[in-house]
Amino acid sequence: MNAVEFTTELSDSGILRIPSEVAAQLPKAGKARVIVLTDGQTEDTEWRQGAYAQFLREDPPEDAIYDSLR
Repeated sequence: MNAVEFTTELSDSGILRIPSEVAAQLPKAGKARVIVLTDGQTEDTEWRQGAYAQFLREDPPEDAIYDSLR
């Protein structure tokens, strides 16, 4: 599988514009998998922020026993 990455503007028309220089790199026929990544808030933003905060928290005292195994 080959990947081609580019940035484009989204509009209300529902059409995803592929820049001509990128289109020239694509095969003329066959299947393609399209993944669209957008900036901004996602539905799971709160979950991700909570998971990150949990990851950064200090270990509880009962987990200190594992520190001697490093």
